[in-house]
Amino acid sequence: MIRFHAYIRTLAPLLLMALTAGTGSVDAVAQTYPAKAIRFIVPSPPGGGTDGLTRLLANKLTESLRWEIVLDNRPGAGGNIGMDLAAKAEPDGYTIVMGESSNLTINPALYKSMPFDPAKDVVPVVLVGTVPLVLVVASTQPFDSLQSLITAAKSRQLAFASSGNGTVGHLVGEMWKRAAGVDVLHVPYKGAGPVMTDLLGGRVDLHFASLPAAAALVKGGKLRALAVTSAKRLPSMPDVPTLIESGYPGFDYHVLYGVMAPARTPAPMIAQLNAEFNRAMQAPDIRASFAERGVDIGGGTPDQFGAFLDAERAKWSRAVRASGATVD
Repeated sequence: MIRFHAYIRTLAPLLLMALTAGTGSVDAVAQTYPAKAIRFIVPSPPGGGTDGLTRLLANKLTESLRWEIVLDNRPGAGGNIGMDLAAKAEPDGYTIVMGESSNLTINPALYKSMPFDPAKDVVPVVLVGTVPLVLVVASTQPFDSLQSLITAAKSRQLAFASSGNGTVGHLVGEMWKRAAGVDVLHVPYKGAGPVMTDLLGGRVDLHFASLPAAAALVKGGKLRALAVTSAKRLPSMPDVPTLIESGYPGFDYHVLYGVMAPARTPAPMIAQLNAEFNRAMQAPDIRASFAERGVDIGGGTPDQFGAFLDAERAKWSRAVRASGATVD
């Protein structure tokens, strides 16, 4: 099965032409919108993968269009706090949010109650991209392979950190614990930035990190990568085995990133935002930055992103049930 984002790259030039050609209403919006600063909510603290990608795109739009974009970091509750803020914002085109797998596709199945409905209270603008996870430990730790980590976990209590309850790293970690037969303590944080601080400081032992959050630290020798959650080895980490080849069939998981807006945001504004984000993601410097972070770049229309989200919600609902994980 060809993934959504793989074939969207082929269609991106045609989609962009169609969007920018637009209708009279879209052209009218383009002449007047935005008339003030756009608040771009980031449901994670500074320093993580979500924050880094958001800043790249916000800076590109500011540079190329002279738009004023104000980033608003609102971490916590697996991304629910920031997404809930966006869901309840005025749908006037001046609030958008960088959603990701936890607050868009996982949390509805994981949490017993949700303050918002990600399928109804926010609407898709554009898929930014997808990225696998990498199981990392601090380079000061003695673990030099996945097996040595498992051996240690069976002899003493280890702790695995996540960016929060309901994140992909949390859920994949819980499924891996069951598959490996180890009892590793889960320690949730409010984003990848604080996780990395404590991981490097030896206060937690391992972390399933999104590639953008860990790539530079692995390259710099501060973190050691033991496995990746992609179906095949990554070109940027050819010596790191996949969990599938390490004896864990079906461990092909990724984090998705995508821009959302409050429900009932006017369609011409959604179209304008979609067109500009598509254009920004085609810029050579953005493509290079995404590739360096291991992000498989997205793009496409809001409807196509919506269909992808529907498929992801179905997949993660099954995964949550299989993992047995729940959050009050």
